Amino acid sequence: MAVNLSPVGGVAAQFFTNTGAVLTGGKLYTYAAGTTTPQTTYTTSAGNVAWTNPVVLDAAGRVPSSGEIWISSGVSYKFVLTDSNDVLIATYDNITGVGSVSIQNATGDGSTVAFSILGSVQNVFINGVYQNQNTYSVANGVLTFTAAPPYASVIEIQYN
Repeated sequence: MAVNLSPVGGVAAQFFTNTGAVLTGGKLYTYAAGTTTPQTTYTTSAGNVAWTNPVVLDAAGRVPSSGEIWISSGVSYKFVLTDSNDVLIATYDNITGVGSVSIQNATGDGSTVAFSILGSVQNVFINGVYQNQNTYSVANGVLTFTAAPPYASVIEIQYN
């Protein structure tokens, strides 16, 4: 599974109360962005061992054991930080992993040059071949190729 380091609690982060005290026993809940649907996080870059939800912080207010939180690549999360009694301290929504990109796919028809996009374009591939930035432009949520991608070609747009 592809995972990226979380910018919230990622590596060796330490959490505090709103008054500056170490957040001993604090809890970090993870949800799908914009929801209260629990979302899995992982203990390692292999993405094969899930954290409990919530992650309970140690006596130093840090993520225990590995001290790392890894999140699924291309997935947006909501993090909710509470104290040990579940009193809300902070909410961080629409969080993606460090270096994370999402992928949008389209299919060429041999004549269409403009495609609506969902975010800020990072890379574009047609049938697995990287497209130089001089072969397309991006404006107002639309990616426009200088020439239409071939019929039945797979267009992969990486964005964040």
